[in-house]
Amino acid sequence: MKLRLQFRRYRAPFRAAVRTAHGMWAEREGLIVRLENEAGAVGYGEAAPIPWFGTETVEEDEAGGRALGEWTTQEQIAAVPARLGCLKNALAAALAEVGRVSDPPSDISSAKGRVADPPYLGVAALLPAGRAALAQIEPRAELGFRVFKWKVGVGDAADELGLLDDVCAALPSGAKLRLDANGAWDRRTAERWLERCAERPVEYVEQPCFADAAQSDAARRKADDCLLGLAGDFPTPIALDESVVGAGDIERWIGAGWPGVFVIKPALVADVAAALAALEKARAAVVFSSALETAVGARAALRVAFAWRGEPDSTGAPQVRALGFGVWPLFADGRFDGPIAMPFLRAEDVARINPEAVWTALS
Repeated sequence: MKLRLQFRRYRAPFRAAVRTAHGMWAEREGLIVRLENEAGAVGYGEAAPIPWFGTETVEEDEAGGRALGEWTTQEQIAAVPARLGCLKNALAAALAEVGRVSDPPSDISSAKGRVADPPYLGVAALLPAGRAALAQIEPRAELGFRVFKWKVGVGDAADELGLLDDVCAALPSGAKLRLDANGAWDRRTAERWLERCAERPVEYVEQPCFADAAQSDAARRKADDCLLGLAGDFPTPIALDESVVGAGDIERWIGAGWPGVFVIKPALVADVAAALAALEKARAAVVFSSALETAVGARAALRVAFAWRGEPDSTGAPQVRALGFGVWPLFADGRFDGPIAMPFLRAEDVARINPEAVWTALS
């Protein structure tokens, strides 16, 4: 079956620059891809790479799209190399959407053996880095948020550590705090934080250490050993984020017996179905998170989160931890935003996302 492939590159400024351990992030770049089959069914996907996470660049994805040509096939799409993981992800999402439009199921929840998707999922509130986080906790708690994510590893480690008790004290009763260091710490700094977190309401510490693909094999092995050592030495769980983006990363960490959490940004995973099958088989603890993609990528990523049937809770029922999708409004142009951040995200909010609106905005 022939498929017409189109793509449009975007550069979407954020409403306010995002501070991370990698520096200030002022805009998002990527590609929106559009596939149409010969019957006129259309699907959209988004390639939203983050090179400092270890993905390819937008330029590489654009070149990969051009290499496929205006008319392509499923076989050619499947042959896109794994190093273009974000492009593969976008094409797979668009192809799946073409299939849903061409042959929509009458009632997917009634299929034999199928457990219905939950009607809604909890969402974590994203706090700004530094002292600015303190002013954001109370208003978000009043909205109903009970899981909060605080960006650390941005300023001086001692100053941030000194703020931890203030942040914890500002949380509502029963709330949990996620700390995200984006790989900014060395082992000694990570140990200081984990020692302090042990008696505080910290759900996990995300990616305390990391060595990216530009560093030597020895540096990457050292970072991996550090993460495994920290996970074994301290009671507060550690979550992997940047470490599980490349091809084979998830399987490698499962094979290493990773005891902590996997933070999965579906938009950055080349073969989402295979990755989730491996995580489900391992009964892994998973948190689904945004890659600060537009509404197009968000729709595909959130569908993955709602379909997750992995880690069981104490009763044996599937457990979906609070989503890391509390990021919108994010873009200066609101047409690029996914559902506005609230304590719960409904399946119907995801169904309402209109990818054609983003496509049209780029025309």
